[in-house]
Amino acid sequence: MAVDNGTRVAYAQLAGRLKPQLLKALENHGFTHMTPVQEKVLQLPTFTQDCLVQAKTGTGKTIAFLLPALQTLLETKDLDYASVGLLVMAPTRELAQQIAEECDKLTSACTPPMECHIAVGGSKRKAHMDKFLKRKPTILVATPGRLIDYLTENAARQKLSKIRCVVLDEADRMLDAGFAPALKQILEQIPPKAQAGWQGMCFSATVPPEIKKMLPMVLDKNHVRLSTIDENEAPTVATVPQTVYPVASVNDVLPTLHSVLSCAKADNPALKAIIFCPTARHAGLLYHLFGSSGGAAPPKLPVFQMQSRMSQAQRTRTVEEFKETDRGLLFASDVVGRGMDFPDINLVVQIGVPSEKDQYVHRVGRTGRAGKVGEAVMITAPEEMWFVESNPDFPIKNEGPFNHPKASAYPSADIIEAALAKVPVQTKEQAYIGNLGFIKSLMRRYNLDQVGVVDLANRFASAFGCEEIPVLSPMLVGKMGLKGVPGLIVEGRGLVAGPPPGSRPAGGRGRGGAGAGAGAGAGGGRGGRGPRNGRGGGGGGGAPRPDGRRPHDDAGTKGEEPSRKRPRW
Repeated sequence: MAVDNGTRVAYAQLAGRLKPQLLKALENHGFTHMTPVQEKVLQLPTFTQDCLVQAKTGTGKTIAFLLPALQTLLETKDLDYASVGLLVMAPTRELAQQIAEECDKLTSACTPPMECHIAVGGSKRKAHMDKFLKRKPTILVATPGRLIDYLTENAARQKLSKIRCVVLDEADRMLDAGFAPALKQILEQIPPKAQAGWQGMCFSATVPPEIKKMLPMVLDKNHVRLSTIDENEAPTVATVPQTVYPVASVNDVLPTLHSVLSCAKADNPALKAIIFCPTARHAGLLYHLFGSSGGAAPPKLPVFQMQSRMSQAQRTRTVEEFKETDRGLLFASDVVGRGMDFPDINLVVQIGVPSEKDQYVHRVGRTGRAGKVGEAVMITAPEEMWFVESNPDFPIKNEGPFNHPKASAYPSADIIEAALAKVPVQTKEQAYIGNLGFIKSLMRRYNLDQVGVVDLANRFASAFGCEEIPVLSPMLVGKMGLKGVPGLIVEGRGLVAGPPPGSRPAGGRGRGGAGAGAGAGAGGGRGGRGPRNGRGGGGGGGAPRPDGRRPHDDAGTKGEEPSRKRPRW
């Protein structure tokens, strides 16, 4: 935090109140002074006080609830180290992992040792359950979904029968994620607060009505409410400079992204950016495009990805590596939209639009933290400008197509085209499927019917470097509610007859115009590779065939089924 230690309270002042082993652990790990939220919680008259604390992510709240909870355990007579005394619930695997790591630091000087077990999705359920039952964890950090799994086992419920403290971290986020029923079920299966008398703590950036309804199950009537959020302080979304760069067509999105990142790196060699994508598969595509497969990233910038399709081990490793690096690019889905505290993020880029207004706020909130300088950028296709237009309360400045003095130094369109050719076909096809589902889920906001959804997704497929429309299984098409919609290629059936009106193969990434391809679709020049016709005419549609007809004109002609191998766009 950007606060002088001279104005903060030292942990040493808690000598006599906090157990020596906790003070020793703080010293060993370099924790010398309290942050404001830690000071407010730790200077309560008693460490066993129930409390509702409003605090933002990245303010030190993890230590603020762990220290009093651990103090409570250490003061418990005849503490059963083989039973869970402290239960912490968090909304995401990554946040749970961070809490467990902090807990291990704070208990490192405890004798006998306190073991912390983490229960999260994405890990092998049976193996982790067996470990939980065989070992003697005194602390359990869990996501609600996986904890529900644990509680189906009688032996696991028995291990939770002697709880002394329950903490809800990022409570508002858990409710946003739909965990309210799971939290209620968990609180009904552990010993009731009224009978067991365990301490309750709830940490949340906001306190919506849904949280207030749940508080009686966690906090007693005399709980203390604390806040380190200045009501007069402008939120991050109001202070971080925000810009949207609209592009002429979907084919210009990736070249513009390359140009934005290249120019940002030229301005600041220590560029550390998060690039948010609409779906996990989209994030995976850009990771391959800018990473080892395509190699499109600016020099000396390591590339990372964080998305829900990764294993828990992969995500944990990424969190650790991206935290430690002083520069790099993280391509992410909204698994890191909120709750993750990565230091020194100086740029956030959003590709396309977020699915919710709050999602935009949380994404922008990853930069400009703790008094640091940050910037947020959106790159939107014409069909996506509805988000900016429908949210005039966000201070998003529309500066037109990206135009930076250094942009001409980077042939972004050529670099992206060459890099896409190196990305595995399956990766591009999966990104298409994910994008199709995303657009379908927001079709009303896009103001599209089902035909328009498929048309837009197919144009994105070309922008992703797909040579052909990817083939979908009949089951997947049915699940998406797109059965019979023209423009899809269905396994065993070929192209659904009657392509979308006005659909066309996006004829590639033109290179004319300012920004060396960053906004080149409107600038003409040599078009990129169309899905069937080799070189297209420009940034617009695919070029006509020699017979004068567009590639899609004869798709679905009666008595003719286009080959799935080379489908007609």
